[in-house]
Amino acid sequence: MAKPASQQTGRPVARRTFLRGAGAAVALPWIPSIAGESSLPPVRLGFLFMPNGVLPSAWQVSGEGRTFELSPTLTPLGDLRKRSLVLSGLCNKNSRAGEGHYVKTTALLSGAPVHKTGGRDLRVGTSVDQVAAQAKGHETPLPSLELSLEPVRNKVDMGYSTVYGAHISWRTPEQPASREIHPRLAWDRMFRAGRLAKSCPPSVLDVIRGDARRLTRSISAEDRGKVDEYLVGLRTLERRIARFGERQLRGAEAVAKGARPGADFPDDYPEHARLMLELIAQAFVTDSTRVASLMFGNAVSSRDFTFLDGVDGGYHPLSHHENDEEKQAQYALINRWHVEQLSWLARRLAASPEGDGSVLDSTALLFGSGLRDGDRHDPSDLPLVLVGDGGGYFEVGQHLRSEANTPLCHLYVDMLRAFGVASDAFGDAEGPLPGAARG
Repeated sequence: MAKPASQQTGRPVARRTFLRGAGAAVALPWIPSIAGESSLPPVRLGFLFMPNGVLPSAWQVSGEGRTFELSPTLTPLGDLRKRSLVLSGLCNKNSRAGEGHYVKTTALLSGAPVHKTGGRDLRVGTSVDQVAAQAKGHETPLPSLELSLEPVRNKVDMGYSTVYGAHISWRTPEQPASREIHPRLAWDRMFRAGRLAKSCPPSVLDVIRGDARRLTRSISAEDRGKVDEYLVGLRTLERRIARFGERQLRGAEAVAKGARPGADFPDDYPEHARLMLELIAQAFVTDSTRVASLMFGNAVSSRDFTFLDGVDGGYHPLSHHENDEEKQAQYALINRWHVEQLSWLARRLAASPEGDGSVLDSTALLFGSGLRDGDRHDPSDLPLVLVGDGGGYFEVGQHLRSEANTPLCHLYVDMLRAFGVASDAFGDAEGPLPGAARG
């Protein structure tokens, strides 16, 4: 069986150093000359959710094992092909019951049955990301980071609370994990110290400037340059987040006066997505957390994708393509855009050095949807791809075709093992997924 990163041999990585000020703490990425207690690179787990399924004909790859070719939807992975594990044949059988979307979304990371309710008596199952966070979250400033691009709307649809459709991460079977949808709030959660956050100046970089100066006097010139480069990038991100918040406020004011997003003023959705991905990257690079999730949209998301060339409608309506070729083409473009976001995050982590490799080397990013064809709502043969081998655990660079209706939760046994959490069973599966781990 493959060993998790915590059991592998290799160059130690120094624990993260924090730059601190009143009400703020900024973790630094891996810096060679900063001494301290060391360990091997920690494994990180990321979960990226795409609503509304995929167009199967554009998603399905050709070939199996290592001789596969990326499909049109997956071509953005490009040079990441050798670091990817494309999965076929996996099923979340407990999401067959119920309506088309909500059950399949909320049970994606737990594989548990969903209690049908339109009220507050929600019940599904603790999700795999939260099992990992509860086991090792005490080792990082944040046990986990949950992000989303759409707000929770508490209504009842087809007998189910739409709260189900807004959460893939569950701390307990009855309690979904709180998500951040505003980049500034996610930023504050990562870098500001709780109760003191309101008293801080607008920029956390101003607060930690003195500590940064003291640090740079004690490290090599080369690493001083790396710290300066990191802090410049962090300030640039902080300013982007501030500008985004200002545009959102102006947009809300314009909508209140009757304006239409995308028609009367620019849609900031692509920038919103990229900022959230950058925050995940920052969190992983600085070891602020080792578990993160992002929902690109809620179940039944009708997000307008007209910002994409060739798309002139909303995501959910186009997913109900009814075999109309024009709708199918647009649906596939939306799917491809989501894969581009996954690819961006993976490359961002691959460009971040750590030890003898990169942060991606110790990361496993699982991307997918809770249903396959959006026109059929089928939770069989789910569209899933994992990028990064999780510290050498996963046998990447292959298309792994499992037997039809193989429980998805076998994969979660593997992900927990890669993370260093002993696991023999999860959800409706016992044992790991055959062929997923390195021998």
